[in-house]
Amino acid sequence: MNRSDLINSLKEEASLSRKDAEKIVDTFFNTITETLASGERVEIRGFGSFTVKHYKPYVGRNPKTGVQIEVPSKKLPFFKVGKELKEMVDK
Repeated sequence: MNRSDLINSLKEEASLSRKDAEKIVDTFFNTITETLASGERVEIRGFGSFTVKHYKPYVGRNPKTGVQIEVPSKKLPFFKVGKELKEMVDK
């Protein structure tokens, strides 16, 4: 399922116009993105939680040339599946 499929599904399920459904989906994802960007955690009970993981800098290696390079520290979003979703998918 992609973003357009999600908008169409919401439109049909809630009897909304495409424009309204698109606004809801955009607001939902923008809110999650902004919350993660500010370093906070997002938890949706029964679905899962989104957090930001901090990775320390390290010395890596270019696989083509073998030259060592410094990889800077970084932050990446991480999703941990909730128990209910995990059980539903496993059935």
